[in-house]
Amino acid sequence: MLIVADSKIPFLNGVFEPYADMRYLDPGEITPETVRDADALIIRTRTKCNAALLEHSRVGIVATATIGTDHIDTDWCGTHGVMWENAAGCNAASVAQYMTSALLRVSLRHGVDLRGKTLGIVGVGNVGTKVAVAAAALGMNVLLNDPPRAEREGNTGFVPLERIQQDADFITLHVPLRGAEYGPDRTEHMADEAFFRGLKRKPFFFNASRGDVVDEPALKTAITEGLISGAVLDVWHNEPEIDRELLSLVDFATPHIAGYSTDGKANGTSMAVRAVAKHFGIESLLNFFPAEIPAPANPVITLDPASQHPLADAVFASYDIADDDAALRAAPENFEALRGSYRVRREFPAFTVRSDKPLPSELRDTLLKLGFRLA
Repeated sequence: MLIVADSKIPFLNGVFEPYADMRYLDPGEITPETVRDADALIIRTRTKCNAALLEHSRVGIVATATIGTDHIDTDWCGTHGVMWENAAGCNAASVAQYMTSALLRVSLRHGVDLRGKTLGIVGVGNVGTKVAVAAAALGMNVLLNDPPRAEREGNTGFVPLERIQQDADFITLHVPLRGAEYGPDRTEHMADEAFFRGLKRKPFFFNASRGDVVDEPALKTAITEGLISGAVLDVWHNEPEIDRELLSLVDFATPHIAGYSTDGKANGTSMAVRAVAKHFGIESLLNFFPAEIPAPANPVITLDPASQHPLADAVFASYDIADDDAALRAAPENFEALRGSYRVRREFPAFTVRSDKPLPSELRDTLLKLGFRLA
């Protein structure tokens, strides 16, 4: 049995070697020729799994160590006997951590108190749900928009997009990329000129879903004409060749790393391994999880209760979006390299917060709700 795997997927080396021949390749090396004799593929979003790649191969399963599936032609796979699995929800907590840092950075830059402000979340799957929990912990009101879920579950708890356009002070997108074939549930370019001109409160705009969900020329117009108060982008059209003008206009810009926590990567690899193990009946790997995840460089965060922004201090000590923003602005041509060599980044539960003086109860409650441990 031969398994071809993206060489950038962490925690995978050595896992399948007792059971299969492994071929680790850079995404650009995963071609029809290199997968022709493969029985399984383990990939990330940079590998397009479609007829052009798979038609003349013997691949029986494609497992992606990512939540997204827009890089997999699921219809073609379904009609040609190729199973596919994604790692749904693997990095949801990572994106929630990213959004928490982004919201706090924007609030400090613009002098806006998050408490009592309204965050409109468009797309309430695994990621959007965790973002909602984090926003509530920050004292924000939350509006949820997810038409497919509302259709399945009823409208209780959900609002139409027009309500978010009218009432939200902050708007964040966490939808999958869906083209015209999805009809009313299409998300490609959902944030277009009409969307931005329909905004009533000049909100701050965030996108950590897929770049093509946003019409970038319309976003640039929204920024320059003051239709929004600012923007944060993690995902871009035509990655890695991103729009440099748009880069210069947004408040914070990152190279598609919102979900790149080490915890999220461990989850994604684990889910991909389990899917392949189940397909081939490798019982010893059905509950696989990496034996050890690298600890953060500074797992104990010591807070000064007299600080003007102790909550932000704690969040930024775990993850600070400003660091990734600075790296991308310094060398936007290194977009892909910044992703490929991304540092160890742990999520909130990997950190313990302590203080030499008692922390205010409200701060303690917020830290616990975000997932921090308290000494």
